[in-house]
Amino acid sequence: MLALRLTRGTHPLVLARRLLVAAASAGVGFLLLCTLGHALGHPEQAPASTLRLLWCVLPLAATVQFAVAVARTDPSTRPRPGLSAIGLGPARLALLAAASTAVTCVLGSAVALLLYLHLRGDLTGLPFDGAAAGLLAGDQPVPLAAVLTLLAVVPVTAAAAAALALRPRPAPPVSSEASEASGEDETMPSGLPWGVALIAIGLAVETYAGRGGGGDGLPLPGRFDGSPAAVLAGWVLTAIGLATAGPALVHGCGRLLQTARPGAVRLLAGRVLMTESRRVGRPLGVVCAVLSGLLAAASLYGSDTGSDAFGPLTGLGATLILACTCATLLTAALESRQGRAAVTEALLDAGAPPTALRTAALLRAGVLLAVFLPLTWAVGELAALPLKG
Repeated sequence: MLALRLTRGTHPLVLARRLLVAAASAGVGFLLLCTLGHALGHPEQAPASTLRLLWCVLPLAATVQFAVAVARTDPSTRPRPGLSAIGLGPARLALLAAASTAVTCVLGSAVALLLYLHLRGDLTGLPFDGAAAGLLAGDQPVPLAAVLTLLAVVPVTAAAAAALALRPRPAPPVSSEASEASGEDETMPSGLPWGVALIAIGLAVETYAGRGGGGDGLPLPGRFDGSPAAVLAGWVLTAIGLATAGPALVHGCGRLLQTARPGAVRLLAGRVLMTESRRVGRPLGVVCAVLSGLLAAASLYGSDTGSDAFGPLTGLGATLILACTCATLLTAALESRQGRAAVTEALLDAGAPPTALRTAALLRAGVLLAVFLPLTWAVGELAALPLKG
């Protein structure tokens, strides 16, 4: 009940972010139900239905990541003075954030169920002249237990991830705080070598699979079903590598801005990037991986088969992944801005011109685009190059 009351009294922007999480949860729930419909309509193709279910893991992971990012920026779940006195300490607030996330995702799952039943014709007749009835096995009864189990995947996973991400952590020791105060925490996040290695391994796997021929296909929901499983596994390794190397690349961009006698604006922009590299770098690496995968798919299939290679469910899954990863990046940037609010206010009180702060923000965005856009294009082209032949 407390989670529902806090939801009703939150800021409109916070409600908008929660509605976006609900929409993403509805999309993933609908994909899962469509996979169930394929299994009901084609009982002889159990392995294909299992592979289609595995394909839903990518949109599910993107949705859970977005839900956790929204929970982290929710002002109603932040520790504030006086809350511990009424029993709302950090642990209770983490559980409250998990409950709010679960309520939001349950709303999306309910919308997915209504849409699924409507397209099957179970509510008000067959819409679209029954075009979706065959895809959703409209002539088969709906197994209630399977439907509820699939629809519970997103709320349970997102709530557990939010509780795990917001759980109270022990305070760092005094020596660690002293080292942070002295500036010793400004070293390279250590994920760059691992990230580069994973990217190289992923591209090598894709190259080997492309030269080895078609192999076993891994079907996507709704067409686009001729990709070898090894190619997709290589892309997943590449995506993990980009996400791992993202914080180190952002940290390196901050150091790059501070080279060659930096002024106040470049120094401020570089320090902010170095400080926020772990918070912003991983979502930025994930967005880079998704965009590179879309570029590779467009270069492979766009020129030959056009839109015929992509079915509606494949398009829905790709849209969910792209939208959730981009929204997660924007939410992480908002969280970073909220974390710098006290420093920004202190700079303004000290007489720093607002134009300098805006120029530093534009400089940070510019250097990140200058580094990550060519990287995205290069990874996408390298991933598609061995498959074109």
